[in-house]
Amino acid sequence: MFLRGFHLPTGVPNGGFSDPMSQPANPPQKPTERMEKIVSLCKRRGFIFQSSEIYGGINGFWDYGPLGAELKRNVKELWWKSMTKMREDIVGLDASIIMHPAIWKASGHCDTFADPMVDCLLTKKRLRADQIEPQSGVAYFWSGAKDEATGKELCEPFSALLAPGKPAESARKVATQFYSQRGIQTPVLLGERTEKVENTTGYNPENGALLTEPRMFNLMFKSHAGPVETEDNVVYLRPETAQAIFVQFKNVLETSRQKVPFGIAQIGKAFRNEINPRNYTFRSREFEQMELEFFIKPDEVVEAQCGAVAGLPENGAPTDPPQANWGWQVWHGYWVEQRMRWYESIGLTRDTLEQYWQKKEELAHYARACVDILYKFPFGTQELEGIAARGNFDLSQHQTHSGKSMEYFDQEAKAKYVPHVIEPSAGVDRLLLALLCNAYDEEEVTDEKGNKEVRTVMRFHPRVAPIKVGVFPLLKNKPVLVEKALEVRDLLRPFMNVFYDDGGAIGRRYRRQDEAGTPFGVTIDFDTIGENGPELEGTVTLRHRDSMTQERVKISELLSILLPQVQ
Repeated sequence: MFLRGFHLPTGVPNGGFSDPMSQPANPPQKPTERMEKIVSLCKRRGFIFQSSEIYGGINGFWDYGPLGAELKRNVKELWWKSMTKMREDIVGLDASIIMHPAIWKASGHCDTFADPMVDCLLTKKRLRADQIEPQSGVAYFWSGAKDEATGKELCEPFSALLAPGKPAESARKVATQFYSQRGIQTPVLLGERTEKVENTTGYNPENGALLTEPRMFNLMFKSHAGPVETEDNVVYLRPETAQAIFVQFKNVLETSRQKVPFGIAQIGKAFRNEINPRNYTFRSREFEQMELEFFIKPDEVVEAQCGAVAGLPENGAPTDPPQANWGWQVWHGYWVEQRMRWYESIGLTRDTLEQYWQKKEELAHYARACVDILYKFPFGTQELEGIAARGNFDLSQHQTHSGKSMEYFDQEAKAKYVPHVIEPSAGVDRLLLALLCNAYDEEEVTDEKGNKEVRTVMRFHPRVAPIKVGVFPLLKNKPVLVEKALEVRDLLRPFMNVFYDDGGAIGRRYRRQDEAGTPFGVTIDFDTIGENGPELEGTVTLRHRDSMTQERVKISELLSILLPQVQ
């Protein structure tokens, strides 16, 4: 995961939703302030809750409330539809979370799936060594401390970093706290010396205290299968969904009647024992992935079959339809573009995203190329998805370790080979957080009495919005209005998620749905039942969330108006 500097979101506030609107310019918010407001709204409106909250919570785990569960389901269904329902060359898989431990040995996870960990000597807080920003300043060193009252002496070295502009006493205060924790009640610091340092990662950025030397920490959650806990029945919660696709490659190939090139898609839970979960749901210990392994012919087979391997077009990534002479570079560029288009289709416009093409020294040893699609979160520009050209490393590893052939006989090319793979791998929870950040907006509006107020609105694209339509009787104490509103609700409910609300003033009901991100509101009023004349009977008020404009439409036309926008 790469932090490419700090950027404020600059995307279209309505997330790409094309309703006509004229939005006033809002004063810029500080990133931390904006993020705090998003987190508060997520709790208040039932998007995301801290797991086990009544017991104090558990770090790195989150629960999705009613609105969050709907948002998550919508995103996963749209991804699944785009991958498997709208294409002939991709099929699905739903594999178990716990698999044979030999799989993780073959994939390298047992030996290399680890992060460097350091501890703060003062607070004991654990940090990832490779995510500490370099610091410069003056390093203070002490050889130990002596208790002024008892004369007890502790010969344990310590160091603290003094940032530019801070007084020397702040470093000494950190050292005093360190020695106090070790039984020296009134420390007198001994052997003080200083040294100017630049771009060091050996100190805690929060307090300047010295960190321990880095040590590797395996990220897999370990458990046991069966009633007896021995080394013979050790199992792991999967840290990724991809390996299940590789080990089931031959079974899927033989039963689905697919031919290379083709893909296997999977959505599922994965678990990583992160050293330092942070940034809300962005880095969690339990999360969901949406992964595609798209198997392609090796370039040498393409060349033998077609006479030449196509290169990337000069004007950008290739588009549909795929061609028989495509090599791995073209397939890789194709999937990068396909994924960018999908993000656009759910409201993340290209100006909210960045592409980071990994440098050669950053690539995994088996990867030929990898592109990270990054989103401009309030806390920095971070990865949503990686699209990697993985060669045939994974299938070859499992072939070697299992003793089972992963070769494919290509009848068209008259050749046998281990397919290569392009892997688009996206995080569901990260994407949901991006959609929440992208949708959050505040604007100053004037109510019906002429008073100014701030309207908080979640501008989700209608396709991902948890609730598509709110249905409101103008007054809940008028049975004829309530009856007609329930009829409208029941008309729409089989086709989309509808929320019925008859509590409070109609303006307050609109505001509640604005915060839920509901793109449309349908109000049943006295015109609907013909009390003000027959010309508007059978019509309702359709309110558009983003522009707050309202129009009269026939009840019989509601589905034809709404369905194209929410599907």
